[in-house]
Amino acid sequence: MLSYGAALLEAIEQEMERDQSVFVMGQGVDDQKGQYGSTLGLHKKFGAARNFDTPIAEDAMTGIAVGAALAGMRPVHVHQRMDFLMLCMNQLVNMAAKYSYMSAGQVSVPMVVRASIGRSWGQGPQHSQAPYPFFMHVPGLKVLAPTTPHDAKGSLIAAIRDDTPVLIVEHRLLYGNQGIVPATEFEIEFGKARILRKGSHVTLVGVSYTVVDCLRAASMLASCGIDAEVIDLLSLAPLDSAAVLESAARTGRLVVVDNSWVTCGAGAELLARLQESPLGEHVRAKRLGYAPVTCPTTRPLEDIFYPSPRSVAVEAMKLCGRDPADLGELAVAREIEEFKGPF
Repeated sequence: MLSYGAALLEAIEQEMERDQSVFVMGQGVDDQKGQYGSTLGLHKKFGAARNFDTPIAEDAMTGIAVGAALAGMRPVHVHQRMDFLMLCMNQLVNMAAKYSYMSAGQVSVPMVVRASIGRSWGQGPQHSQAPYPFFMHVPGLKVLAPTTPHDAKGSLIAAIRDDTPVLIVEHRLLYGNQGIVPATEFEIEFGKARILRKGSHVTLVGVSYTVVDCLRAASMLASCGIDAEVIDLLSLAPLDSAAVLESAARTGRLVVVDNSWVTCGAGAELLARLQESPLGEHVRAKRLGYAPVTCPTTRPLEDIFYPSPRSVAVEAMKLCGRDPADLGELAVAREIEEFKGPF
């Protein structure tokens, strides 16, 4: 059993041992907490040249990572918050994503960008966002959002070995979650979703931590006799819409729970593909995500702003023609209760 953070650390250690061109850079990667344990002690094991702190200069540092990748290195650039990828959009969108195309494949940019997203009271409007849909929009970038420790390790190894730039989305409430992780090296396959729970009445699709919400919603629905199938998208670009549509064809109902605002999000894209398919007239669908306002700071407002197991279950009940009042209560998630604020 490993935590999500420890699984990421194991992946990086194995890749750094296997390939001398792999190095890690980012704010706080060599501090006493090591980015939620995911880079802990790497500077001691591999030296400061292969795991080093960076200044608060996201655009410049991303440019260094792009240049290193072009020169044959395999940088892993760690961002404490995805919010600040906005400061390096040109480097990611116009440089890293396009160099291979503009050079007719003569050069590649094998770099990994790791960025934390998600709720946790006290972080506020500029530190709680999850703008991964921006990057799903860009050809030349791959986007992964692993939920389990198993997939966290496999995703990072696959991303490091890939010859294109890969963004890995990591929800801060997942780092402490435990799971079974093989000790050996392994890769996940890009563009493949996972069915975590089989069901026949409604399909629940999550992204990162909202997969946890969907699994807990499925337990609530089971108490009402509703059998929910739960899908972890895992790969956002490329996106495995085929797995989602196949499930929705069987259940006849689909709830997609985004980990960002619903406008132009992963859920919006899946529902658009559903409507363009022959299933569009036969599947009842709903998308959930952030409320259409700026991310709040306090926990009571967060409880309203973010999707929850209950809000997911309520929408599923409606699609199934059932009264949401029949739902029982569910305790607040352990990860949320244990989080005591950013500092």
